[in-house]
Amino acid sequence: MLLQETIAEHLDMDQSSVSRLCAELEIDWRNSTIDQLRIAYIRRLREQAAGRAASGDLDLAGERARLAKEQADRVSMQNAVTRGELAPVILIEEVLTKAASKVAGIFDAIPGVIRRRLPALPEEALRLIADEIAKARNTVAKMSLADLSDADLPDDAAVLPAPTFEGDAADAADVSNC
Repeated sequence: MLLQETIAEHLDMDQSSVSRLCAELEIDWRNSTIDQLRIAYIRRLREQAAGRAASGDLDLAGERARLAKEQADRVSMQNAVTRGELAPVILIEEVLTKAASKVAGIFDAIPGVIRRRLPALPEEALRLIADEIAKARNTVAKMSLADLSDADLPDDAAVLPAPTFEGDAADAADVSNC
């Protein structure tokens, strides 16, 4: 039967360190030989030195893997920027703002275009068109990225194919059927 003092002297540590070591190695020092304890201790030291064993809260192998992943992600992102697949958010915001402004101008012109092409169309129909355009503009103005899901379309919204106009006669026929 070993004494902690004998183990401490053999491994050049104090008795409290021997107690902690045996607990970490999950070894019962009373039922082990000094050779078994020494070998388990040396193997633990080797694992720590190689970076494969956790040392307190620091897991060196895990930290190395995390660092390698972050470095790979950085290189991947740099490659995507080089290929022109990524752009700065500020640039994207600027482009979207300008595009939205142009689209708003096109939307605002729709009632006037309809009025010129269909002078007989009742004022109430033009007002209805203008109101729907305003509703669409207000909806888009309040949108965020999270709102851009097809599942969020209102129940009365129908996805229709874009109309193709071949002339004023076709315009009159399409609108008069409303």
